[in-house]
Amino acid sequence: MSPIESTTTPQLGADAQQSDESVAHEHAQELAPQEHNHGVEQDPNAGPENAASHEHSHDHDHHDHEPAPTLNPECTRQVDVDVPADEVSRAFAAVVKRYRRAARIPGFRAGKVPESVIRRKFADAIRQDVLEEILPAQFRAAIEKQGVQPVSQPQVTSLHLADGEPMRFQAAFEVLPTIDITGYDQIKVDRPQISLDDAEFEAELNQVRESHAIMEPVEEDRPLTDGDFAQIRFTGLVHGAETDAEGEPEASRPIEGDDANVEIGGANTVEAFTSALRGAKVGQQMQFEVLYPADFTEKRLAGKTVAYDVEVKGIRKKILPELDDAFAKQMGDYETIDLFKEKLREHMANDKRRRLESDAKDKLVGAFIERFQFPVPESLLQQQIDARLERGLRALAAQGMSTEQMRNLDFTRLRTAQRDSALQEVRASLVLDRIAQTENIEVTDEEFDAHLLLLAYQAREPLEILRKRLTEDGGLTRIREQLRREKTVDQLFDRLAA
Repeated sequence: MSPIESTTTPQLGADAQQSDESVAHEHAQELAPQEHNHGVEQDPNAGPENAASHEHSHDHDHHDHEPAPTLNPECTRQVDVDVPADEVSRAFAAVVKRYRRAARIPGFRAGKVPESVIRRKFADAIRQDVLEEILPAQFRAAIEKQGVQPVSQPQVTSLHLADGEPMRFQAAFEVLPTIDITGYDQIKVDRPQISLDDAEFEAELNQVRESHAIMEPVEEDRPLTDGDFAQIRFTGLVHGAETDAEGEPEASRPIEGDDANVEIGGANTVEAFTSALRGAKVGQQMQFEVLYPADFTEKRLAGKTVAYDVEVKGIRKKILPELDDAFAKQMGDYETIDLFKEKLREHMANDKRRRLESDAKDKLVGAFIERFQFPVPESLLQQQIDARLERGLRALAAQGMSTEQMRNLDFTRLRTAQRDSALQEVRASLVLDRIAQTENIEVTDEEFDAHLLLLAYQAREPLEILRKRLTEDGGLTRIREQLRREKTVDQLFDRLAA
């Protein structure tokens, strides 16, 4: 933001297309419950083939683990699992047998190491492998028996595992809440008026002309008048500025500009510049002060007084292009100015319709969220916070923030700041999923393939490569779920907007 301008002027050309679909991949559903491996991850160095060179402890009672994430008690379920002793013994015997075949221990031939040595030397690793073999299958059987579907990693407690004894453990996990959507089809929102009036069209057409204007110097010797552009050199010092990080007063770092263009009487020109420059001539120098309002866009100037030294270097006039057939051809594949205006009006009408309908749909979803109250699994909420932070970090990286600078961010504070918005997004997704289930709304293969083709085009990536990548990272399922939600909102809006 220039210290001379009070607001920015949008440059809206006829080719300023906006696409709702362009961000679809960005928002491809991060909220969906992820498939989890319910087993315990095994250390890659734990196997007996590494025993000669790597003694490794697998005592899980002594490892330093990250604290388990908090679960929402209202969405938490628990299963208690008991495994017969003979099944535990068979698992231990099978694992020990594998270790005997693979173990390489000095003093013993391959495959001939006594079982007692194997059990003693690899006790923790054997226990870990038995756990891997028994726990996931037993957990799946237990939740199938209860008829529940976890949406979080299970938190295993009270684990008892020893050869020849029954195995016992408890596993707590989150499930989707029961959502009562009674009356969802009675909620109404106002259908927006999307007609494009002449004033809107003329304003946009003027912006198009402005964006293609040229500046020509004024040769005659005359003072600046409203509508002129003053070409100036300026230096400004901030009065009463606070010190910077190095302890230097900000006033010691002047605000400088050369060949800046100031529109005399322009809507976005700070009034003090207009008042000082109106009537001035080329070569004239002047000093004046500007008191910036407290809400000025450039924060370091907001509420501050700045003393300026200004020199007028030249006067320019803005020359707008004629709205003729030549201008239409300059704007694109338009033979006549009438055809260009027709396409511009069509684009503006479509853009206004998308914008207003999108706002109305957001209000409809907001009404669902407000009406239907239910607990939200903490695991889904944390996933959405992660997704929001990831998008934010990508944006910061695109703006030039280094990895080292990102590491210094206060992520605890950032996560807290994202929580409320993430909660609303999760609630919206869960409500829409419930409504889609009730309405039997599904995304057809044709709709899904068309969307993938659009994503491939936008990413400039071959379709099959995109499909392969999304298949590997689970993105295909998330995208289909998000498309289902969008289709649900579209159908509800068509019915409920009045």
